[in-house]
Amino acid sequence: FVFFVEMSKAMSQDGASQFQEVIRQELELSVKKELEKILTTASSHEFEHTKKDLDGFRKLFHRFLQEKGPSVDWGKIQRPPEDSIQPYEKIKARGLPDNISSVLNKLVVVKLNGGLGTSMGCKGPKSLIGVRNENTFLDLTVQQIEHLNKTYNTDVPLVLMNSFNTDEDTKKILQKYNHCRVKIYTFNQSRYPRINKESLLPVAKDVSYSGENTEAWYPPGHGDIYASFYNSGLLDTFIGEGKEYIFVSNIDNLGATVDLYILNHLMNPPNGKRCEFVMEVTNKTRADVKGGTLTQYEGKLRLVEIAQVPKAHVDEFKSVSKFKIFNTNNLWISLGAVKRLQEQNAIDMEIIVNPKTLDGGLNVIQLETAVGAAIKSFENSLGINVPRSRFLPVKTTSDLLLVMSNLYSLNAGSLTMSEKREFPTVPLVKLGSSFTKVQDYLRRFESIPDMLELDHLTVSGDVTFGKNVSLKGTVIIIANHGDRIDIPPGAVLENKIVSGNLRILDH
Repeated sequence: FVFFVEMSKAMSQDGASQFQEVIRQELELSVKKELEKILTTASSHEFEHTKKDLDGFRKLFHRFLQEKGPSVDWGKIQRPPEDSIQPYEKIKARGLPDNISSVLNKLVVVKLNGGLGTSMGCKGPKSLIGVRNENTFLDLTVQQIEHLNKTYNTDVPLVLMNSFNTDEDTKKILQKYNHCRVKIYTFNQSRYPRINKESLLPVAKDVSYSGENTEAWYPPGHGDIYASFYNSGLLDTFIGEGKEYIFVSNIDNLGATVDLYILNHLMNPPNGKRCEFVMEVTNKTRADVKGGTLTQYEGKLRLVEIAQVPKAHVDEFKSVSKFKIFNTNNLWISLGAVKRLQEQNAIDMEIIVNPKTLDGGLNVIQLETAVGAAIKSFENSLGINVPRSRFLPVKTTSDLLLVMSNLYSLNAGSLTMSEKREFPTVPLVKLGSSFTKVQDYLRRFESIPDMLELDHLTVSGDVTFGKNVSLKGTVIIIANHGDRIDIPPGAVLENKIVSGNLRILDH
């Protein structure tokens, strides 16, 4: 009898999984039909790249249906071995060879430029927001590479990975760099269809992305770089020119400059065995608990993101004591290895399921991948624990205030912490919702305050700052609803809490 119960259990489990398999196949077929319908609406010049995009999406969707539950087995996660994450100091101590120019000529700089400035209240590509003395993220990037090329008499090209959201506006602006000593290339990441959360079918009815179709498409995260770079033909072009490595980073990370010591370590490894993939990591602070971390998993370095962690272990993942470092998304990757793995279809990245609600209220999901997740597919990968100064992302106006202030000085497109600051940590700045949009933020500061001695600034409510204000220690300024606080010109606030109402009106 027991045997019979066990057998029927096994059969019913088997039946359930067979049933699921049938449903899966039906769904894949439905999606395939929908994608074919969409493809028929493409014009002849759109057809080829639309087909590539939709084929790529189908592969991703197929994997999405196969995978269930958290993508890591928590029990298998280990701390990475000592030698798999090298301290930057050790890399730097090796010094630089005399032939640094020939080493630089093997490098291509790639900036991830797919994002819009919407989170900061700006239209168009984020890279075109002014961050310092009228310079945009893109200006600073071009200045950095031009400085390298002039200093070392090299030819390091800049490549921008755009999305369909940023491509047109970026290309218009590129003309202004025609006379700079930097060759600039662009390619587009894929354009994938968002899918209805309930039916899992594409929302789009045709290939257009204007009008009611605007929200039907999305760029599928920066993990798409491998396929898009390969498909664009640029990968082969650069290999043909003798280039060997790409340095990939987010265009809004102002700390991600070309580091000659890391590049030298890649090109002239101490043990003679070249790394195919280097991830720059840096020590976590309390502000970074959500950042992806490097772990050892089944004998390989593996990037684990918070979304992959089973709920029961999220607090452990966030702990600064167990996982001390996080991924800066500054990555150095071998071009030859990308070509090999792409042609073998062997780049394995976990799928990130990103739920969204469209303006009309429709719930959709978009399937994405992250560039750093591919680390486990490459041979001889390495983490380098770099100083915090190589991670200076500008995601909010609070970050923007830091980089516009006298905490940093600007030289040839690179920001460095001012020598006048006595301790190298960056102050914690939290500007309230009245400062979220760049234009509101700029209106509220007549000039950027002196922040050399600031530790912590919190501002909430309707607050404005006059010219030449100085902020020191911990400063908290809170204007309650209906109140307004004008910090007077020339004010010095040191370890102060300001609340209530303070109006300064021109007489």
